[in-house]
Amino acid sequence: MSAEVTLHDNIHHDLRADCQHCFGLCCVALPYAKSADFAFDKDGGTPCRNLQSNYQCSIHKDLREKGFRGCSAYECFGAGQKVSQITYEGKDWRNNPETANEMFDVFPIMQQLHEMLWYLYEALSIDIAKPIHPELRTSFEKIERLTRLSKERLLTLQVDEHRAEVNEWLLKTSELVRAQARNPKLPKKISRGSVLIGAKLKGLDLRGANLRGALLIAADLRNADLRMTDFIGADVRDAGLSGADLTGSIFLTQAQVNAANGDSNTKLPPSLQTPAHWK
Repeated sequence: MSAEVTLHDNIHHDLRADCQHCFGLCCVALPYAKSADFAFDKDGGTPCRNLQSNYQCSIHKDLREKGFRGCSAYECFGAGQKVSQITYEGKDWRNNPETANEMFDVFPIMQQLHEMLWYLYEALSIDIAKPIHPELRTSFEKIERLTRLSKERLLTLQVDEHRAEVNEWLLKTSELVRAQARNPKLPKKISRGSVLIGAKLKGLDLRGANLRGALLIAADLRNADLRMTDFIGADVRDAGLSGADLTGSIFLTQAQVNAANGDSNTKLPPSLQTPAHWK
């Protein structure tokens, strides 16, 4: 990457999972427990039984049907291929078992860095945030440089400190975007970190809402107006988004969309794709 961040398709691609160039790291490094999202228990560092010798998932096309909704919603933001091809220079953990545990420890650190890059990339694409684009760009470049560190240095990173610095500029971006909504109808209960599990919000005008970290599990948001809404860190598992308008919403990820329920009438930001399970 050049010293100056240019918003082009290559950067966008680098911040999306490319399983063809990854050593199945999310299928090995991460633990999960048997639940509605996973069909069985798996310890961190143990390969999933569905992981094939070519590092591809044998049930990838049927994850939800096979009881792996959590996998279908997961997004590494391109960290998998970065660790596999750049940090470890294409040396996989099966043929180099002495590096396996270290690689599995590096992966979640890289995932956090790439997630920050994703949010910063989006903030840099927002016109209303142009007054702070220089600071956003500097932050992007700093985090991107961290992703190029050696595996030894990555393992010593104080990720929380870098996340706090990035969050300062993401918050400013959010304030600039949401201020455009000027929505006097916004319910007071709709705020950062709100517990809205199963909430009945169908058809409401929620433009400009701050839903950072909100618990919206199984919330009914059908036909809601969610333009210019901040979704960073919101839990939207099984939330009903059929007919909802999310155009212009910010910091909404593909993983969040994949975990929710919508339909062909749901309007998404152009950077996101309609999940296959939406009817």
